[in-house]
Order: sequence, then structure tokens, then C-alpha cells
Amino acid sequence: MLDFSILTNHFSEYLRGLGNTLAASLITLVASLIIGTVLAVMRVVRVRVLNIIGTAYVEFIRNIPFILIVFLFYYGSAGFEINLNGFVAGALGLTVYTSAFIAETVRAGILSISKGQMEAARSSGLSYLQSMRYIILPQAMRIVIPPLGNQFLNLIKNTSVLGLIAGFDLMYYGDLIQSDTFQTFDVYIFVAVFYLVLTIPLSLLVKYLEHRLAREVA
Repeated sequence: MLDFSILTNHFSEYLRGLGNTLAASLITLVASLIIGTVLAVMRVVRVRVLNIIGTAYVEFIRNIPFILIVFLFYYGSAGFEINLNGFVAGALGLTVYTSAFIAETVRAGILSISKGQMEAARSSGLSYLQSMRYIILPQAMRIVIPPLGNQFLNLIKNTSVLGLIAGFDLMYYGDLIQSDTFQTFDVYIFVAVFYLVLTIPLSLLVKYLEHRLAREVA
């Protein structure tokens, strides 16, 4: 049976970890959404150099372990005489990693839009970038809201890696509580519960948006 005294005695630590996990997730979501959208446009624009750069970034980042990226920021930054704490290094690593997946999601949304809309926008006097910004991207982003929600769910769970580099997230505080109480199972069950507090509402929201968009398309 679970020892709920662990939760009551260390509730403030759990809350600090929950707050930092949420902060890292939100910061990373905004940053990776911006970077990922730029990369997606680079991959579809008719400029070969931009295509190569965007494709190289996405393929390289998606095919190396996420934890390696975080370690490169945390330990590698010292080689450039830059001292990053665990939270900042983790957020940067999360941003770099997540932006590659968001780029592919947004790219799929852009490609799902009829080419005739771009042609119509260009014929009306808009530049390529203006057409992308005002015509194509708003429609594409609306289409990819559900998969973006799934990426955000993965992002929240990926923040657990911050615990390995003293990132002050839920896992970090879970480790501290475990070292204090020596009750591994109970401590991490409560950590899992706090993660569920973040992920279940978001999962329900994603399902709602999927059903709503499906009805509108039908």
C-alpha cells in the first residue's frame, strides 16, 4: 500500500517540480513551434539551399538520441566557456529536438493544402512569403493542431530527462525525495501521478479537437 505521508511531507517539492516541468514544456513548445514552422517552410520553398539546410537539420536531429542533445548543451557548453544550468540546457535540448518533429508535422500540413491556393495568392499580387504567411500557414496550422497536441504530450514526458542534469523538474525532485526517504516505488508512483495531472487533460483536449475537426471536414 502506498505511503501517502511521502506525498504530504514532500508536497512542496513535488509542486516545485511540477511547476518547473510545466515551465520547461511551455517555453519549449513556443520556441520549437517557431523554429519548426520556419524549418517546414524552408523544406517546401523553391530554394535549393534552404531545402538542403532544412532537410539536413530535421534528418540529423531526428536520428540521434534526445539525451545526447541535452548532454551536448549541458556538458559541451563548458568548452565554449558558457555555463548553462540544467534547466536551461534541458530546455534548449528539448527545443532543438522537438522542433525537428514539429517541422515534419507542419510540413505535412502545408503539403495538404491545394497548390491552387498558392497560385491564386501569387496571382493576386502577394509574394511567396506573404502567400505562405497569410494564406497557406493559417490553414495548415489548423489542420495539424491534433498532431501538434501529440507532440506537446511527448514533450512533457521528455522533460523527465532534465532530472539527469539537475534540471529541477519532477524527476529531479523525485530523485531528491527518494534519496531522503529510500522508498523508491512510492516516490515515483507519485511522480507519475503528477505527470498524469499534466498529460491527461491535454490528451482529452487533443481528442476533442480531433473529433471537432473531423466533424467540420465531414
